[in-house]
Amino acid sequence: MRTRADGRHDREIPADMAAVTATEFATVLGDESGPLVSTAEHVLAALSGLGVDNAVVEIDGPEAPIMDGSAAPFVAAIDSVGIATLDQPRRHIRVLKPVLVSMGDAYGEIAPNPRGFRIEAEVHYDHPLIGHQALAVDLKPDSFRREIARARTFGFMRDVTSLWNAGYALGASLENTLVVTDNRILNPEGMRFPDEFVRHKVLDAVGDLALAGGPLMGTYRSVRGGHKLNHAVLCALMSDASAWTWVEGDALRAPARGHAEVAVGRVAPAFGPDLS
Repeated sequence: MRTRADGRHDREIPADMAAVTATEFATVLGDESGPLVSTAEHVLAALSGLGVDNAVVEIDGPEAPIMDGSAAPFVAAIDSVGIATLDQPRRHIRVLKPVLVSMGDAYGEIAPNPRGFRIEAEVHYDHPLIGHQALAVDLKPDSFRREIARARTFGFMRDVTSLWNAGYALGASLENTLVVTDNRILNPEGMRFPDEFVRHKVLDAVGDLALAGGPLMGTYRSVRGGHKLNHAVLCALMSDASAWTWVEGDALRAPARGHAEVAVGRVAPAFGPDLS
């Protein structure tokens, strides 16, 4: 929900795949009157990763705060207010058959998984500090907090000029992005995980797939993926009525009380984010 400077509501848009207006550099949500909010994926990942599927997010600007480039600050904000269980059954989207989408040398597939939601991701970069990384995670609140939430957006110094000229990544800095040069990581603290790159791809996928309209019961596999591929797989799944069905499971969960406030600071631009 977009709010004005005086706190009054402007527009409200459901967190749904139909509201996605762009996926080139981030996931942008909007409607026929234009974009509402960019870079929604980290907030959505925090909510989905913690099992929250009934919440209102208010924002007074055109982009979700980048914070430290991960979902961890949003997880902390949700934890600060707690999560309540509502007296209604939760509806899950159960995947019934595999759905595959290819984009050049990248592909994504979602397949049945009666045990819950699992993500298997691979990245391949022609770079000595990244190379091939793979990760498989059964998504539960504990595993999301421990293994995924702290993984940051990453980017390459070589891309900064073209991104700035295009009007992107103007707020990127060492405080909110893992920055890679030809032979080293620029961030003084280094990486949070040895494979932080693929972990952030999983984080983005959790956020993008949260737009399904309900918690997924399936296994999502992504190879060389990004926002565009995640959205394409989700659209392909939901457009095939024989590939999924609604099932009822545990009760709905929501933030327990009031608002989770997220403090936002200002940082100076220094580099560009990952282009996928």
